[in-house]
Amino acid sequence: MKLSIIIVNYNSRDRIKRALATLQIATKEILHEVIVVDNASVDFSAPIIKSRFPDVNLIENQRNEGFSKAANQGIDVAQGEYILLINPDTLTSEDTLHKTLAFMDSHPQAGGMGVRMTNADGQFLPESKRGLPAHWACFFKLTGFYKHFPKSRLLNRYHADWTEDFEVCEVDLLSAAFMLLRKSAFQTIGLFDERFFIYGQDIDLSYRLRLAGYKNYYFPATYVVHLKGLSLDKFSWKYISNFYGAMFIFAAKYFVKSSKQGLSGVHQLDTPAI
Repeated sequence: MKLSIIIVNYNSRDRIKRALATLQIATKEILHEVIVVDNASVDFSAPIIKSRFPDVNLIENQRNEGFSKAANQGIDVAQGEYILLINPDTLTSEDTLHKTLAFMDSHPQAGGMGVRMTNADGQFLPESKRGLPAHWACFFKLTGFYKHFPKSRLLNRYHADWTEDFEVCEVDLLSAAFMLLRKSAFQTIGLFDERFFIYGQDIDLSYRLRLAGYKNYYFPATYVVHLKGLSLDKFSWKYISNFYGAMFIFAAKYFVKSSKQGLSGVHQLDTPAI
């Protein structure tokens, strides 16, 4: 099988219906599967997916397991050569998957890639290609962790605006809204670190790909529309604990001396390498 598409869903009933409808068109003539991991949604997402998209492999969790654990559940059962992690609030262009799969096939050093993303009005979303988010960069500078990245663009800018919007280029970080990943890379780096509940998991995975010698790419020859679903209130305790907690998890993982402690949260892939 060429492609496994994994969507982690939480109370995104109306948006995931549109996402799945566009993916049906985009996957024509591609041997693929679609896996939706539902994190105990209470908006009747699961029964609607079952009735309208019977070919979808639906995994229903009994509680909200967070993004990383849910994504790992999908990857564990995925059969594709490539794994696409895509948000339920995205609309995929008809040519997106054909073009991105061809790019990955022709770039064996690529561990993952993202594409040009726009909002519903067609405006470019700068998070399509990014360095380390601003709050993370400030945290690294204040704590001195920036010394570990002397040659990296991670700390230079949040968005990778050193390149043009329509220029194919290497990037430090991929966005969890659209991440096309080589499944065999997971054999080297492990799956998503489940200590990252909702924030930071894409930063961690992108960094591990780079550490393992893979390249991450921004590919603007096609696009997806990212509608951006509901997010946590940035003044709520849940947001603060998850967002800023992710920074400390990342820092402790890579810069605390105990390597055993640092890697303890990484879930390993059980299936054999492709």
